[in-house]
Amino acid sequence: MEYDAMRTNGTIMNQDKHHSPAGDWAEPVIVLTAAEFEKLRILINLRLGIALSPAKKDLVNGRLQKVLKARGFASFEAYYQFLVHTKDSDALSELADHISTQHTYFYREKEHFEFFSKVYLPAIAKQREDISQKDLRVWCAGCSTGEEAYTLVILMLDYFQKEYPLWQAGVLATDISSAALVKAREGLYPEERLRALPRHLKSKYLHKTSDGSWAVDPRIRREVIFRRLNLIQGKFPLRKPFDIIFCRNVMIYFDEPTRESLIRRLYDWITPGGYLFIGQTESIRHNAVPFEYIMPALYRKQEKL
Repeated sequence: MEYDAMRTNGTIMNQDKHHSPAGDWAEPVIVLTAAEFEKLRILINLRLGIALSPAKKDLVNGRLQKVLKARGFASFEAYYQFLVHTKDSDALSELADHISTQHTYFYREKEHFEFFSKVYLPAIAKQREDISQKDLRVWCAGCSTGEEAYTLVILMLDYFQKEYPLWQAGVLATDISSAALVKAREGLYPEERLRALPRHLKSKYLHKTSDGSWAVDPRIRREVIFRRLNLIQGKFPLRKPFDIIFCRNVMIYFDEPTRESLIRRLYDWITPGGYLFIGQTESIRHNAVPFEYIMPALYRKQEKL
């Protein structure tokens, strides 16, 4: 099917040469100028930490079309001015939803989860045998739609079994995207999101619904606290440091200064001897923060001397 591009009042409209009963005109596309993209690119970097190259102009244009139309903006300039002046925190969350890619699944990068269940949990159980020491704090920073956070709880519950209630455990899961958090709290996932999860864990801790999706068991859902948090702005509203922080495939969107700043902040919120998990395609610059390298994308904060 061929299309003619026609420009009208600053928009581009696609005309189908083969007429159909639905009409002759496609929905108008709002043009993103180079100047408007530059303003948005700077704003996105400042507010979200996401670094966009000039090559991402078409991606931004395409992903934000529905946002502008839904909010009634006739131009990207008007949308930019709204973002600059609005006090609506959901507007920034909406922007993040469309600029970033929410791609995750249960047991993603399995080497990390195997280390957590087969190395870390046995070690911490032995180290904290006394009932007064059974405190295990885990933070999933950049939790997206919840698969990572639920995987961690499943592994803890499966390891500790009947002793799990003796632990002050569970997971804090945070993300900047309100839409992702809504899906995370629902705990409903399509089959393909569970393909990497070991079969015995899948059948034990999730169940198939009438529409073919999979639901996380309520006892797992109760162990995760979901909260909205922008990792690069403001102080972390946290009370105590964490034994484990998962911050995986979040920093791939950030420039180097933003990544190093976030890593330093995360370091400060890890207990001595605790671990930071990052994405397999991410790394920490040598000597940027005094972490001990354990394995690809896994670092340990050294014990106090």
